[in-house]
Amino acid sequence: DLPFRSLCREMGSAISYTEFINAMDVLGGHPYVGEKLVFWPAERPVAFQIFDNQPQRLLETALHLQEYGPDFIDINLGCSDRSVSGRGAGAGLLRTPHLIAEIFSKLTSALELPVTAKMRIGWDDASRNFREVAHVIEDNGGAMIAVHGRTRQQGYQGQADWDAIAEVKHAVNIPVIGNGNVRTVADIERMQRYTGCDAVMIGRAALGNPWIF
Repeated sequence: DLPFRSLCREMGSAISYTEFINAMDVLGGHPYVGEKLVFWPAERPVAFQIFDNQPQRLLETALHLQEYGPDFIDINLGCSDRSVSGRGAGAGLLRTPHLIAEIFSKLTSALELPVTAKMRIGWDDASRNFREVAHVIEDNGGAMIAVHGRTRQQGYQGQADWDAIAEVKHAVNIPVIGNGNVRTVADIERMQRYTGCDAVMIGRAALGNPWIF
């Protein structure tokens, strides 16, 4: 949320993402949405992250949200929560790369802002299709990819696969952000060396320690 993001920015974070937003709530005029869209100029660059499984709803949502002036729109392809991924949104979209292609094709053609993605490396170990998904994003105009090195099945358990992040980095020509198992400053440097990623995203480890930035 805004107070915590502002604290992280004071500590040195480079980009802020708002809390992710359900496209259906935006189009339905849900009262909580306005609160999630508030950001301070000092936070820039700032992204609105949205989720849904319907390309047209995501397009209408993104067109509406760009009027609030974010620096880019991020599509969530990584949420593992059953209420999101179970209906084919978030990490559920990893099972339907053709929908990811349609989403990015529609949004990048219509928006004046860059469109990016936050993804996991697959639904489960039997369907680690991160290379295919990364190419789909890039081929359809995606401007940047953040890769959480776990499958949907893993949730937040086990180790993040930094080799998969490195493979994505070498597979595409757009910037790649690495994410997963970064808990210390040394981890930041180690991930960048190991994967070649352009930046490092820190999630849960920052909640108790925003000073990591």
